[in-house]
Amino acid sequence: MWNLVRFVASSLSRSRRFSTTVIPGPCIVHKRGADILHDPWFNKDTGFPLSERDRLGLRGLLPPRVVSVEKQYDRFMDSYRSLEKNTKCQTDEVISLAKWRILNRLHDRNETLYYRVLIDNIKEFAPIIYTPTVGLVCQNYSGLFKRPRGMYFSAKDKGEMMSMIYNWPAQNVDMIVLTDGSRILGLGDLGVQGIGIPIGKLDVYVAAAGINPRRILPVMLDVGTNNQKLLEDPLYLGVRQPRLEGEEYLSVVDEFMEAVFARWPKAIVQFEDFQMKWAFETLQRYRKKFCMFNDDVQGTAGVALAGLLGAVRAQDRPLSDFVNQKIVVVGAGSAGLGVLNMAVQAVSRIAKCSQTAAKSQFFLIDKDGLVTTERSNLDPAAAPYAKNPRDTEGLTEGSPLIEVVKKIKPHALLGLSGVGGVFNEEVLNAMRDSASTKPAIFAMSNPTMNAECTAVDAFNHAGENIVFASGSPFENVELGNGRMGHVNQANNMYLFPGIGLGTLLSGARLITDGMLNAASECLASYMTDEDIQKGILYPSVDSIRDLTAEIGAAVLREAVAEGIAEGHCNLGPRELEQMSKSHLICQILCYVQLKEESVEYVRGKMWFPEYSPLVHEK
Repeated sequence: MWNLVRFVASSLSRSRRFSTTVIPGPCIVHKRGADILHDPWFNKDTGFPLSERDRLGLRGLLPPRVVSVEKQYDRFMDSYRSLEKNTKCQTDEVISLAKWRILNRLHDRNETLYYRVLIDNIKEFAPIIYTPTVGLVCQNYSGLFKRPRGMYFSAKDKGEMMSMIYNWPAQNVDMIVLTDGSRILGLGDLGVQGIGIPIGKLDVYVAAAGINPRRILPVMLDVGTNNQKLLEDPLYLGVRQPRLEGEEYLSVVDEFMEAVFARWPKAIVQFEDFQMKWAFETLQRYRKKFCMFNDDVQGTAGVALAGLLGAVRAQDRPLSDFVNQKIVVVGAGSAGLGVLNMAVQAVSRIAKCSQTAAKSQFFLIDKDGLVTTERSNLDPAAAPYAKNPRDTEGLTEGSPLIEVVKKIKPHALLGLSGVGGVFNEEVLNAMRDSASTKPAIFAMSNPTMNAECTAVDAFNHAGENIVFASGSPFENVELGNGRMGHVNQANNMYLFPGIGLGTLLSGARLITDGMLNAASECLASYMTDEDIQKGILYPSVDSIRDLTAEIGAAVLREAVAEGIAEGHCNLGPRELEQMSKSHLICQILCYVQLKEESVEYVRGKMWFPEYSPLVHEK
């Protein structure tokens, strides 16, 4: 039996017909000559062998020397290092945009080489193509625009989306990241310029999860903007009107979702950077109908929960003690409430108690202070976490953060406010008196200027014996005597690629709470006890591909255990007959509990950038 399972798993991981990716081998193209050179999906620059140049009508269109992908890689990295030397005296913004431009030019020209460079240097390049530089790119997008990437559906396309979706040239799409630009990071309403977020997120999907770049689609849903500065900007590329609201807004999103799943019924849609009211509304509206999730609500929550569980381990206490941790959450937006929802579920599961009882250890603070039941015009999404004044140890409605920290003495302080510096010196000093011997301080807002505090301030004012995490990257802090204060980047990139990959390979029609919890718990258990004791809660970004395989396998196993895995997706007519085998292997991998084999199965599906031989077909 064991040998049969291993044989089937090994065979399927090598089989192209079950792969979500293009394994290097002949690739059919319908172009010739200069058209191929102008297509970043197929272009190899000087890497086309002579036989291929003849076959595709390229001879004479390129310099005669054939250069390997390794040499092309080295040449690009030399250019990048030269750029670093030439810009080192410039401001951080100028340097970041210069680095983004050189990577973007490569992306526009040669996707295979671009993703090879990105995968091999993910720790260095993630802050350029993703947070924090992506926020700067979005702010300047109209001026940086060179060529379109992804699709744009606007308020003016109502009634046309079902036909528009077929304008996308790829026959199959596995992963879609969608934004309406209403709350880009902590920068607010950036309208159509928010397209940079889906582009950056999908680059992470390719690099971390091995999703084939020919099967991804970044989408901007442009329903207008309330940013007056953009409306008055002559370079602004979006619809010049105030944002749609109410049913008018929802009807646009409804039409888009129906169009997407009509063409690609087993695709996954990730909602990104929607303002709070629409983040929760659309999540509840679609999560039981389509395969979708909201990264700001559910992804952020999963990463934060993994960090909180790690913080309990760092205190050298059993995970069961999580139910006794007092946690203050600063920020009542989609991210803050998402963290509360998932954390309360975890406490309820661990303590085997009701969610009402589980909420007693959590304290929610927004811009007006502590949220209690005495709050007038209480936001319905925040209402479940409003404290009864009788249960707040003398605190009252609207009590400021510093007063809450001094009275509650929380084990963990989570910042998801988008307000830079809200964890000031007084607040951080108060955390020294936490109920924990190793308090956790999470400054999770992005980009860097919106972080609730810096790593240096946290260690200087809250003490050296803390666990610190941030949404944007900070350098580790030297504490003296050879000791190091470790900075954990509590970034969603640790989680969402694995959620997407595991869901995709399982063929699940929905993304359940169980699948999300499996992802979070896998992340929480990934680090060794030795690392945890040092205050290291998350792995190095260098290992993101390995981590994603582990999380993807955990999500896949949970989908099968819940009976919702249907086998992977988007297969051609000749492949559909094999669907039952794909479903069978999922069941074998889960129910026989072959964790290692399931990870290898997922790892075998991950695309890696290599030049494929091209064959022309008219």
